[in-house]
Amino acid sequence: MKKWLMALTLLLVFGTLAACGNSSSSSESSAESKEKKELTIGATSGPYSDMVNKAIKPILEKKGYEVNVVEFSDYIQPNLALANGDLDANLFQHKIYMENFAKEHNLDLSEVIVVPTAPMGIYSNKFKSLDEVAAGSEIAIPNDPTNLARTLLILQDHGLIKLDSAVNPLTVSEKDVKENVKHLQFKPIEAGQLPRTVESVDLAAVPGNFALAAKMDLTDALALENMPDDYRNRIVVNTKDLNQPFVKDLKEAVESKEFEKVIDQEFRGFGKPKWMLERNK
Repeated sequence: MKKWLMALTLLLVFGTLAACGNSSSSSESSAESKEKKELTIGATSGPYSDMVNKAIKPILEKKGYEVNVVEFSDYIQPNLALANGDLDANLFQHKIYMENFAKEHNLDLSEVIVVPTAPMGIYSNKFKSLDEVAAGSEIAIPNDPTNLARTLLILQDHGLIKLDSAVNPLTVSEKDVKENVKHLQFKPIEAGQLPRTVESVDLAAVPGNFALAAKMDLTDALALENMPDDYRNRIVVNTKDLNQPFVKDLKEAVESKEFEKVIDQEFRGFGKPKWMLERNK
C-alpha cells in the first residue's frame, strides 16, 4: 500500500510539473507571437518618419502588425534605442554611418534594405543653372567629412572641379581637389545650417534631409547628386533579429509596388536605390 501511495504521489507531482511546464511554454510562445506582431520603428523627424508612417506602416498593418513610430531629433539615440531593445528597427542612416557607429559603440547592427533617399543638392538664388556660375563664386559646403565628400563628387560630375583620380570617393576632401575650374571659394558650414546660406552665398550644397526640413523643394536644385547606395538610408535591425519573420515582412513591404507608388507621389526628388531602378528597367 505504501509503495502504491508513493507511486501515485510521484505521478501527481510529475503531472503537475509537466502541466506547469506546458503552461509556461504556451505562455512564452503566446507572448513571443504577440511581440512579433507589435513593432516599434524609430526614424528621424521629417521625411524618414514620414516614410515609415505613409509608405511602410500601412503595408505592415495589412499584414496584421501593430506599428508604433518613434521620432528622434538626433543621430545617436536611434541606434542606442535599437540596441537596448526599445526599437525593433530604425530608418535614418547610411551604410558608412551605421558601420562606424556600431564599431565605436560595440553594437551588432545589420541593414535590411536600402530605401529611396533625399539627395544632396546644389542650390542658388543667384544662378539658374551651373553653366551660369561665375569664376570666383562662393559656395557653402558641409564641414563634416561624409557630406563634404558627397558635395565634391557632385561638383566634379558637373565639371566645376577635378579630383585626384586615385582618391577614395567615399573619403574625398578639399585637399584632393586638383583643379578648381571656376576658382570656387569654399565656405565650410555645419550641415544643418546650410539651408540658411542659400540667401547669402552664390551657391550652397545642402543635404536632402536638411533641405526638406527647411521646406525647400528638392526639384529646385541646380543639380542633385548621383548618390551611391552606400550613402542612401536603410532600414537597420539588430543582427540577432535578421532571421525573424518581422524582418522578412519589413523587407517585403519596402519591395512592394505599393511602397514605390507612395514614394513617387509623396517623396518627389528622392533618389531610388539600385535594386529598385534595376527592377523597373
